[in-house]
Amino acid sequence: MLDTDPERLDLTVIHGWLAGPYWSPGMPRATVERAVAISLCFGVRRGEAQVGFARVVTDFATFAWVCDVFVLEVERGRGLASWMIECMRATPELQGLRRWILATRDAHAVYARHGFTSLAAPERWMDVRAPSDLYSRGT
Repeated sequence: MLDTDPERLDLTVIHGWLAGPYWSPGMPRATVERAVAISLCFGVRRGEAQVGFARVVTDFATFAWVCDVFVLEVERGRGLASWMIECMRATPELQGLRRWILATRDAHAVYARHGFTSLAAPERWMDVRAPSDLYSRGT
């Protein structure tokens, strides 16, 4: 089951997972809670257990950033990540946006099936990167 009800999210599972991957090592629970509170979140459950998660940072008018996508190891290989992205892209409140973005190190094929491509004009994009050890430094 997939839903966007924030009350059904298991923040212990979400934080437990997000504290480990390459993009958010050591992320504090308070940071996860703050991010979840201001994002449109998608939770995947098997029975009552949280087995997948993704969130969208959006203005609901022009822009959506897909981030923090994961499926627990024991549930991988069943197409749940693709299903989450499919449901996300079909969400009524997210229709008519002019840009969807995401960043991935290793799941390009998953997202390409849903229309994501490399940036058409990467020279236009800029970012400010925090140190990779941001959370372990206690900042």
